[in-house]
Amino acid sequence: MSISYKKTHIGEHPLKADSLMMGYGYDPQLSEGSIKCPNFQTSTFVFKSAEQGKDFFNLVSGRRQLKDGEQAGLVYSRFNNPTLEIAENRIAIWDQAEDCIVTGSGMSAISTTLFTFSRPGDVVVYSEPIYGGTDTLVNVVLKQMNIQSVGYLSSEGSLGLKQALDKAKALGSISVVMLETPDNPTNNLIDIAECKKIIDDATIDQASKPVLAIDNTMMGPVWQQPLAHGADLCIYSLTKYVGGHSDLIGGSCSGSKALVSRIRKVRNSIGTTMDSNTAWLILRSLETLKIRMQAAADGAKKVVGYLQSHDKVSRIDFPGLLKKGDAQYDIYQKQCTGAGSTFSFEVDGGEEGAFAVLNKLKLVKLAVSLGGTESLAQHPAAMTHSGVPKDRRAVIGITEGLIRISVGIEDAEDIIADLSQALA
Repeated sequence: MSISYKKTHIGEHPLKADSLMMGYGYDPQLSEGSIKCPNFQTSTFVFKSAEQGKDFFNLVSGRRQLKDGEQAGLVYSRFNNPTLEIAENRIAIWDQAEDCIVTGSGMSAISTTLFTFSRPGDVVVYSEPIYGGTDTLVNVVLKQMNIQSVGYLSSEGSLGLKQALDKAKALGSISVVMLETPDNPTNNLIDIAECKKIIDDATIDQASKPVLAIDNTMMGPVWQQPLAHGADLCIYSLTKYVGGHSDLIGGSCSGSKALVSRIRKVRNSIGTTMDSNTAWLILRSLETLKIRMQAAADGAKKVVGYLQSHDKVSRIDFPGLLKKGDAQYDIYQKQCTGAGSTFSFEVDGGEEGAFAVLNKLKLVKLAVSLGGTESLAQHPAAMTHSGVPKDRRAVIGITEGLIRISVGIEDAEDIIADLSQALA
């Protein structure tokens, strides 16, 4: 799964990620000259001999380690599959990672990662607000396994993290620090490099260091690369920007070969592997990832400009509005290469006012998810984050009047016209 120098360069010239998406990891001559990678839609693979089958199982189960330059043989599509492996290699390129696994959903990527590194008695530290599914996982499901959780407000920055780590250490060994930056749906930014230093200093007495995992779904691989800033793992809901067409469910986790190999072993055991058809769709989507995300970001900038001047909009959570002197401006400049295209804005009238706007939309679709080619809008308090207790929602900034919008690639003036009539 490692990235080969010869395959990523022309001579001494390094190829960009968006160029490598067209063919990296695939040789057309091995598939009858097909320009596109086929979907290897098969459950199992034929061995040349019983001895080979024994050896492949020893490799895939971890009983034998790969030798330098050796590839694991194909056994069964819950373990490995050519389409999956090519998709994993290409996502690893975007993340500047040694290795990557793909899973059946974004939540399966998060849950498999937490299951890999956490044991009963351990503690998971996480930032708030965080995706509603992750919130339920750490506060309900993991607690049933005697794995505790401690959250802190991302808006409280370093001080909040330090206090959360101190509280967590009193409860047990910290296994994972799970952060989402920008957070969902209020777009607060977290300084990844500073968090890594704080975590290392605070847990110097632990037998093993906590794993710093970043959910990078909101920015996607084009606008932020967490591993370059000190994160151990980078996680996506591939359903969102990477898939980008609202027609698949998937997740991924990238990082060092040592860490990802451990997660892969758990994934293969509990069966959170992605199917080959979804992996094939991911390969299709990766080819246009950059141009889709750029087009959506350009449109979002125009939509935000319109909403800024609207008298019924009291707040906009969008990193692109940060200015020098703002608390998170330096983080944005250091860590992000763009503002993305998913943001939240608050309207007058609480839930009733927000519902009135959402119910009047015509071009923008009323649906959860984000990062698709079409614009989507939803009500976090009643939908994606409805599982978060109401008193906690108020503390973390998820108000009753808050609407989250994911700007797609429609003409920005058309999106603005739709918002204008809905807000009227």
